[in-house]
Amino acid sequence: MATHDESMQDLHEDDAPLTVPDSGDAGEGGKLKMIVQLVKKCLGVKDIAAMRLSLPASLLEPIPNLEFSHYLDRPDIFAAINDYDDAFDRMLAVIRFTATKDLKYIRGKVCKPYNSVLGEHFRTHWDVPPVVHPSDSDEPPVAQILVTAPTPSGLAPPEPTHGNPSDTASIKSSKSGRSSKSFMSGLTPKSPSTAATSPQQLADGDISAQISQLNLGESTDDKLRVVYLTEQISHHPPISAYYAACPARSVEMLGIDQISAKVSGTTLKVAPGSFNKGMFVNITGGHGEGERYQVTHPVASVNGILRGSFYITVSDTTIITCTGGRHGQKFRTIIEYKEESWLGKPHFLLEGVIHTVYEGETQHEEWTRVKHVPHSRIAAVFDGSWRGLIRWKRVGLGSYPAATSSASSSPNPSHIALPSASNRSYGAASKADLTGPSAEYSTLIDLSTLWVVPKQVRPLEKQLPTESRKLWEGVTSNLLKKEYSEATKEKVSIEQRQRDEAAERKKKGISFVPRYFEEDISSGVPTLTEEGRKAIEEELQERDDEDLEQTEVKTPRA
Repeated sequence: MATHDESMQDLHEDDAPLTVPDSGDAGEGGKLKMIVQLVKKCLGVKDIAAMRLSLPASLLEPIPNLEFSHYLDRPDIFAAINDYDDAFDRMLAVIRFTATKDLKYIRGKVCKPYNSVLGEHFRTHWDVPPVVHPSDSDEPPVAQILVTAPTPSGLAPPEPTHGNPSDTASIKSSKSGRSSKSFMSGLTPKSPSTAATSPQQLADGDISAQISQLNLGESTDDKLRVVYLTEQISHHPPISAYYAACPARSVEMLGIDQISAKVSGTTLKVAPGSFNKGMFVNITGGHGEGERYQVTHPVASVNGILRGSFYITVSDTTIITCTGGRHGQKFRTIIEYKEESWLGKPHFLLEGVIHTVYEGETQHEEWTRVKHVPHSRIAAVFDGSWRGLIRWKRVGLGSYPAATSSASSSPNPSHIALPSASNRSYGAASKADLTGPSAEYSTLIDLSTLWVVPKQVRPLEKQLPTESRKLWEGVTSNLLKKEYSEATKEKVSIEQRQRDEAAERKKKGISFVPRYFEEDISSGVPTLTEEGRKAIEEELQERDDEDLEQTEVKTPRA
């Protein structure tokens, strides 16, 4: 944890948690009664996420929070960020990745995983074929895995589902220099073999055979390995740190996860906590070497609580800021999620702009909405649904490589005439004011064609006692058997053990020290410890072909 508050994770560990009594009815009616009781107890609470809350196991889905809550539902889209030699195209790639980071909430149901305990950690990897890039750079890349609806028994289809790129499509070269100045430069990815266990399936599905078939007939040398590690570094307030990397593409992602939540009417609003500064995507080599993209989180709302029919809406904004890399012009993106009407069905709409930023200036920090951005700074606009199709088009010459390079050192290049009514210094009332009838839209990404890629996790016998699946094994197995009383007993036992450990630390006058991440997280950017770097290296070297007799792990769709 942050050094200025080293004991924060031990606060209130010995206080009695807020509990919701088990109704004894495991059906939907019984669950709804318990949810209503919970909502009543949370009314007026400033931050539910900071509360000590113990729920009956029957309200939980059989999956640990650290396993469920990650941003790599499409690791192939993440790995493609640095495939482009132009800075504008890399920004488009980051927007695509941002659009896919929570695909689980589009493809799956809203659920409550287990609360993480202090010191719990989770690690996993994905082996995915790289996306294919069409010859027209304005068109989106073509995903080669899980681009059609999976079977009802799980997320992975029974047969390989690879795209068939047209004759005009070609793989962009990614063999440029990979000189890296970060930890990732020392990572050595290993060619994967057959897939290991994946948890991402419905409770009544057998994904083991499906995941095996997912890789049949493929050249394993062509796959990209993406690795992920996360650790719960504070319990009160709940905070976790995470790190992901695709060394073959010189891309890494890291950040701090902390949320703030409160009940507003019949809606649960979830916003980033004070330590959560967003996701940080670093490019450590190749085309965009030295670039860092900070991607902030919007506000999400869980609706339909009293009806027991949950769905998520998103509001506020996401801002993507690029820093570092080559000198000169940079790009910044504002994604504005449209407020839903009180009446009628939600539409899940968004709109956004990509605008230029010049070295040394700070005025753009005040631009937090589409309408704030001056016309002369806008390079492209986009709109659509964050659950479906998002389209985009260029507006200014700043989005073209030639214009970018020639104007890289001047915030007001006089030799470039932007295609707007005038070079007004004020912003547009909406995105519609920026585009003429002759402009043509291209697809930025179509989320309706993408499905969550199952993760690959080492078998339980290889895991440490504090790894999520191993730690919660008793709870998970009982939930899957619908032995809710036994699952609750196992859950209470884990929670009590955490309280006992906290009391022992307090008695000895010591504070918890994370194993895989450094304590200081005040910047919002975590740092791997030596143990963390070792765990990442081990995950990169993990050979899945040693685990041909796969363990069936049945968890909900994530």
